[in-house]
Amino acid sequence: MKSEIDIALKQLVAERNLPPDTVISAFTAGLISAYKKESITPESQNVSVKLDPTQGDVTIIIRKEVVHDVSDTDLEIAFSDAQTLDESASIGDMIVTKSMPYELGRIAAQTARQVMMQRLREAEREFVLAEYSGRENDIFLATILRVEQRVVIVDLGNSTEAVMPKQEQVFSERYRQGQKMKVVLKSVENSAKGPELTASRSDSNLVRKLFEMEVPEIFNGAVEIMDITREAGSRSKVAVRAKQSGVDPVGSCVGLRGIRIQNVVNELHGEKIDVIEWDSDPSVFISRALSPAQAQRIILDHPEKIAIAVVSDQHLSLAIGKEGQNARLAARLTGWRVDIKGVEEVDPTLQDKPLEDSEIIPTDSELVEDIIPQINDSEEILEPISEETPVVEVSEIVDESIVLESEIESTEEEVTEEVAQEKVEINEEFVASEAEVAQQAIEEEFHGSPTSDENDSATSLHDIEDDVWSVNRAKKSAIQEPEDGAIRFAEDIEGLRGGVTVRRGSRGRRENPRDDAKKRRNTKAGRKRR
Repeated sequence: MKSEIDIALKQLVAERNLPPDTVISAFTAGLISAYKKESITPESQNVSVKLDPTQGDVTIIIRKEVVHDVSDTDLEIAFSDAQTLDESASIGDMIVTKSMPYELGRIAAQTARQVMMQRLREAEREFVLAEYSGRENDIFLATILRVEQRVVIVDLGNSTEAVMPKQEQVFSERYRQGQKMKVVLKSVENSAKGPELTASRSDSNLVRKLFEMEVPEIFNGAVEIMDITREAGSRSKVAVRAKQSGVDPVGSCVGLRGIRIQNVVNELHGEKIDVIEWDSDPSVFISRALSPAQAQRIILDHPEKIAIAVVSDQHLSLAIGKEGQNARLAARLTGWRVDIKGVEEVDPTLQDKPLEDSEIIPTDSELVEDIIPQINDSEEILEPISEETPVVEVSEIVDESIVLESEIESTEEEVTEEVAQEKVEINEEFVASEAEVAQQAIEEEFHGSPTSDENDSATSLHDIEDDVWSVNRAKKSAIQEPEDGAIRFAEDIEGLRGGVTVRRGSRGRRENPRDDAKKRRNTKAGRKRR
């Protein structure tokens, strides 16, 4: 049957992930400290513990040094006394002077626990430092333990915690507890509090390690990654070259249908990656580094390491990139200062430049005069002209062109006149139709079905004299004192007194007096009176 001490020690070994010997030594150190505190034994006394985990027995052993003259009784024993305990003892030997079983009390158990936990923490620090020192830039599958205000605590495995500060995080990523992601170990430092491990998601070595995991050619050494520049969360540029003939470095990194590089992009949460073939020629390498833009020419200044990339106006914004990102990454990748200029800035056009004598464009007549002597001087071109071959002169061609131009102008004028005539006819027809509609509306207004009370007073427009329609303009004096016979309103016409509105109103439905009473009762004042 296993003892409680054996069970507790095995549990500590499993939880702390430490060797069993380390845990047992921490436990014995706790027991020694508890015994010295309980028995008021000086710290300098040589006390050891003999532990039997299976049985659970604890034995305290005290050793002293054999000397001739004793100066400290807690540490030394006389030679004569040592001979009584052990006949084989000699001067300078360490002999057991006392051995007794030990049972922990409540206070001794607390003391032993504190000392043991402290020793275990020290052992863990030493183990972590020995385990992860020298493993910088290695990739780990980490689990996020907690997210604090400015740092993220991750578990690298074996209960080893690492800190990911703000500058090592990616601005576009959101971290949550329990999330698993791949991180790169950036540094391991030993401080007063123990080893401090720093993890990173924004370091360029993370991209390098991901390519080594996904591309077998890079892992085997057939393809080499020359350099990587990265703006975490946005874009990265990777320069690769083949170390074996017949190997396509870019195609190896991309993979069939882009499956390899797509896995890397997915791990980086959609970050764009440009894979570029490295070249020893700076002009070729800079031109490739500016992809996806295409440079027409690269001008290099070797002493200053300045490169001027000449691109077309269509690719100018593409070469610069968003907020200069593409040009900035290309400069960091190549190690040159890259200035991007358009074609017009390097070789301006001749649109605004005044023409010199040598640049004057000759006219048609001058061209004909220059061609004719050349034909006359050439013996290969001159051949006897047969009688059947018609000879066309330049004057005839010019006369025909003039006749054609006059015919075209005459046809254009005829077409313009026909279109204008059609527009006039259409306008006249439209005005006539509008006048007919207006006349019909007036007749319907005055010849409508009158009510029974106004049948006698209804008058047709045909019965009105023609003088009525000639209305004189009202004078200023007529406004105050209208002259006799002057017509200003419809009521002034005899037979139309009462106005047209009266006739219109008579056609409508007459209101019932009861409806007026209901409306008055429904008002606010009517409700108050009730």
